[in-house]
Amino acid sequence: MVSDVSRGVLVTGASSGFGALTVRALARAGHTVYAGIRQTTARNAPAVQELNRFAAEHGVQARAVELDVTSQESADAAIAGILDGGGRLDVVVHNAGHMATGPAEAFTPEQLAELYDINVLGTQRVNRAALPHLREQGEGLLVWIGSTSTRGGCPPFVGPYFAAKAAMDALAVSYAGEVLRFGIDTAIVVPGAFTSGTNHFVHAGTPADTARTTAYDERYGPLLAGLDERLSALIPPDADAADVADAVVRLVAMPAGTRPLRTHIDPSHDGSEVVSAVADRIRADFFRRIGLDDLLTAGSSL
Repeated sequence: MVSDVSRGVLVTGASSGFGALTVRALARAGHTVYAGIRQTTARNAPAVQELNRFAAEHGVQARAVELDVTSQESADAAIAGILDGGGRLDVVVHNAGHMATGPAEAFTPEQLAELYDINVLGTQRVNRAALPHLREQGEGLLVWIGSTSTRGGCPPFVGPYFAAKAAMDALAVSYAGEVLRFGIDTAIVVPGAFTSGTNHFVHAGTPADTARTTAYDERYGPLLAGLDERLSALIPPDADAADVADAVVRLVAMPAGTRPLRTHIDPSHDGSEVVSAVADRIRADFFRRIGLDDLLTAGSSL
């Protein structure tokens, strides 16, 4: 799909997985894409080189920008670099995130804080850097890459990650009403569990308290044995992580005010779409009851 209007798009966490796929899909659609990547000259230098090769081979506008979402200074510098360099910024895709698996009790509070720092506070830092510009220009789009775990089947032993994604989802919903009068749309893309096409599970964090982890293994080890295989069996063989990137491309191309609040891409069908439909409809109905109708777009309860 080639867009009729080229937009400037920043994608966070773009070194691999959904982020890298989204950068490439948006660039192929004709947008100018800034891939937010941390440690661009060190650990992630190969990802930057691969992106440069992709852009050259396909003749598209895509380049890496140094961005560590755990640093406000880095977020501010990334946005300033785009704008001061003559670029435009119309869309921010909040994709940066980190997975963790294991018994919730075995994670230290500091580990939970780190997950929140990346998955939740990272979006706030980028918003604080980008929103003054989007508000001043009177239009824009915030795309949040969420997770079906916030309302779906939610298997145990992924609690810290699920909690962080739920917090991010709540923040996104609040922002939706707060930025709308500035001409800024909100769209939440909700992927299910993709066991291939990303490094989400491969790079997942684990609890620091190994003694407590062992205690849970003694009681739950047999029950959880083979759980990964059982979850994978729910996912059709043709499930493609690139579908998430394609969903972002479609949302960016849609006219302002028509975008659905949520777009589910869930090959395992864990039930999140059903629960979210009810929750978002109730939110829209409540807004109407208290006279906040003008904070709802055509897609607010979809």
